[in-house]
Amino acid sequence: MDLEQQQWWNDFQNDTNGIILDVRTPEEIEEGMIPEALHLDFYLGQDFINGLESLDKTKNYYVYCRSGNRSGQACLIMKQLGFDSTFNLVGGMNEWQGPVM
Repeated sequence: MDLEQQQWWNDFQNDTNGIILDVRTPEEIEEGMIPEALHLDFYLGQDFINGLESLDKTKNYYVYCRSGNRSGQACLIMKQLGFDSTFNLVGGMNEWQGPVM
């Protein structure tokens, strides 16, 4: 499900079962990332899929990238792998106004 910036962040903060997943490249991570986020590089192909498979599918995943495109694709892949709840950050880090570490 696509969520706008404020709703995505508010929902995560109120979700005791939520995990933030950053699917950007290591180079993009160097520019900063949302605190407490897990990192799986979308461009790693099968290693990305393997990384997703190792995650707890009962958690709620708040997924982001630079623009919202890769994270949207990641959410679709996660649904195919059996994840129940994935939330794509519309606009990604390009529009992010929240905390960064």
